[in-house]
Amino acid sequence: MFASDLHGSAFYTEKVIRRFEEEKPQKLILLGDYLYHGARNDLPEGYGPKAVAPLLNSIKEKIAAVRGNCDSEIDQVVLEFPILADYILMYVDGHDWFITHGDHHNEQAMPPHSEGTVLIHGHTHVKAAEKIGDFYYVNPGSASLPKDDDFHSYMTYEDGVFTIRDLADGSPLKTLIL
Repeated sequence: MFASDLHGSAFYTEKVIRRFEEEKPQKLILLGDYLYHGARNDLPEGYGPKAVAPLLNSIKEKIAAVRGNCDSEIDQVVLEFPILADYILMYVDGHDWFITHGDHHNEQAMPPHSEGTVLIHGHTHVKAAEKIGDFYYVNPGSASLPKDDDFHSYMTYEDGVFTIRDLADGSPLKTLIL
């Protein structure tokens, strides 16, 4: 399961954790921007960075995470899982996955890659699931501050299919079949 751009919302972090408990994935991969809303964003519903840290820490052994542009070393002091990596590389079901926040590497600034690589990032708060040239691009959108519509969202992966889902009820919004 993937989630991005919580931006300090305890309200939406609780919803992500509830979906995580219902979906029962092996990992929750977080794509950055955990505790703070950032200078360009409005305050999300339930803004409470001090409440977000213990919520995430409660499932720390299930989290893999990358640094977002609103995350800093001081955030690492209160979060009990590593958040300061710029990217994670994984090999899943025959595809390289490049997992990052999206502020440096993204669909316009793709890192060196092989054909069929999957680029996974957040940052834009806009959901995406598409093939671009020789790579796939997926973005779960934002759990707390969506910028493309009113659907707060997260993403799952199972058996070669990425599904972006509505955080409210888990219903599918977009899919990408590898």
